[in-house]
Amino acid sequence: MISMTNIVKYYKTGAGNTFVLRDVNLEIEEGEFVTIMGPSGSGKSTLLHIVGMLDSASSGDYHFNGIDVKRLSERKRTELHAQNIGFVFQSYHLIDELTVYENIETPLLYRKIKGSERKGLVADTLDRFNIVGKKDLFPNQLSGGQQQLVGIARAVVIEPKVILADEPTGNLNSTQGEEIMNMFKRLNDEGTTIIQVTHSDKNASYSQRTVHLLDGRVEKTVAN
Repeated sequence: MISMTNIVKYYKTGAGNTFVLRDVNLEIEEGEFVTIMGPSGSGKSTLLHIVGMLDSASSGDYHFNGIDVKRLSERKRTELHAQNIGFVFQSYHLIDELTVYENIETPLLYRKIKGSERKGLVADTLDRFNIVGKKDLFPNQLSGGQQQLVGIARAVVIEPKVILADEPTGNLNSTQGEEIMNMFKRLNDEGTTIIQVTHSDKNASYSQRTVHLLDGRVEKTVAN
């Protein structure tokens, strides 16, 4: 499903190029749950953003479901992302001015899904995540765990093939974190491919294998 070959990412600086990723090779099958780990500055989030098409590699090849991502126009790449990928951020990235219902509805608006279908999808998702009673509240009226649950609900409402999660429990207490990881496990059991970046060994244990990055390179891959 995801095939990356010799992925390099660098930024031009006054002194030359600063490399973030070097010759990264990564294969992820449909339905896998994969963790990416490594120390700060190892390139974890950058790699996740390239997988999610929120950023582009400086060089190397990336195929998503057989599609050569590098050859796509920005519009086509945005469409491919919107149709297939749900992103969950550590800092929630909810829109403060929108209610829970409206936050979850937002990706459906981007996909131009008709009103009646949108209504049904949001209602099903609110029910699935047990947050129907929160639908008219704003993000600042929710706890951190509730905000992250809404963030995941927003990612899931489009029924993505892949969920990318960047430190999804980083701002949560242990109980909230466990609830979020159990939710990811259920989604994976239902067939969703999940790739998470985490510093937590406990969170990594929910996945099938862990890819360890060091200084922008894949150091090793370990089965969990």
